[in-house]
Amino acid sequence: MSRNSKGARLWLKPTEHDKTTGKLRKRSVWIIRDGESSVVTGCSPHEREEAEKQLAEYIAAKYRPDREKDRPAANILVTDVLQLYSEEVAPGHARPGKTSERLLQLGEWWQGKTLAEVTGKTCREYTTWRVGQPWKSAKPEKTGRPPRLVTAAGARRELEDMRAAINFHRSEGYTREVIEVTLPPRSGAKERWLTRSEAAQFIWKCWRHREYQNGKPTAKRPWRHLARFTIVGLYTGTRAAAICGASLSVTPGSGYVDLDQGVLYRRPHGRAETKKRQPPARLPPRLLAHMRRWAKDRGDDTISKKYVVEYNGSAIGEVNKGFASAVAAAGLGPDVTPHVLRHTAATWMMQNGADLWDAAGFLGMSVQMLERTYGHHHPDHQQSAVDAITAKRRR
Repeated sequence: MSRNSKGARLWLKPTEHDKTTGKLRKRSVWIIRDGESSVVTGCSPHEREEAEKQLAEYIAAKYRPDREKDRPAANILVTDVLQLYSEEVAPGHARPGKTSERLLQLGEWWQGKTLAEVTGKTCREYTTWRVGQPWKSAKPEKTGRPPRLVTAAGARRELEDMRAAINFHRSEGYTREVIEVTLPPRSGAKERWLTRSEAAQFIWKCWRHREYQNGKPTAKRPWRHLARFTIVGLYTGTRAAAICGASLSVTPGSGYVDLDQGVLYRRPHGRAETKKRQPPARLPPRLLAHMRRWAKDRGDDTISKKYVVEYNGSAIGEVNKGFASAVAAAGLGPDVTPHVLRHTAATWMMQNGADLWDAAGFLGMSVQMLERTYGHHHPDHQQSAVDAITAKRRR
């Protein structure tokens, strides 16, 4: 009986040396293997991310999932379902590149398996296989730091994408069978937030940091965009992607800052609202003054020419790697991530007694979520209970 094809996948071809002289003949390189054929990507071992992009392009150009209606789950490959979702749904996501990366990661383990094989047992096996792996975007050979490892929460996020892909596939009528995806338990809410002294310490570190070459400081200040990113995050509680995508004027396909009215429009114009709410937010006067100054600054060393956060004159998609380096340099723990700025904004609001309804609308979350996660910071939290327990009983 012939074996099932594993489908297109990446293989790291090892380095080749001359058997007689020992000299290097061919360097190690990523190759796309698909049955009997092979395609050289030209990517070195450290360029897996680029090799994965070429793999995705190869699959999209070569392969089209079967779209026959009402097929049994045992005849449908999981990779077909993921491919269909990648083509028809993922492009409309706020960060389609990230979705594609997660779908490719899922396909690496689920290739050759059918929908009928998606059970609680196989989902748990995927989680066990995935947890502890280094993130493919990590580059310890360049940073000198150990790579971040995938947690159960990371595996859960990938399986959530697979669940969405399976549900979309069924809603389109390609199968009528209901397939349940078992997820790892949801991790607890993170409690980490910055004190005002920690926030000030971090901002100043980003603003004053110099680039070193040959052991000597240069005039370059490579983290100043992180200082601006942090200020916007602390004053608005906006998610990192929306901050990086916000422009200083109306720009098609981007959120923007209305400097006349003092409003940050987080959601790009024309994009549909998602469960990650992105309502407009009024800018605090201090932040608005900063942004108006940034928009007027047009010298040779201008940091932001078009977008709120830029690096070397270009907009950036994310700040995770630079942010992690700055956090370490500022003496803060690895638990401080860009999302901690959102936690911090919500915590500061509660500590200063903000109205729950106003704060929830400003942050783009439900009142219930705000109260459940941050309500204990509010000065009125459980106040009536505290007053009642110490009060004398009325006769």
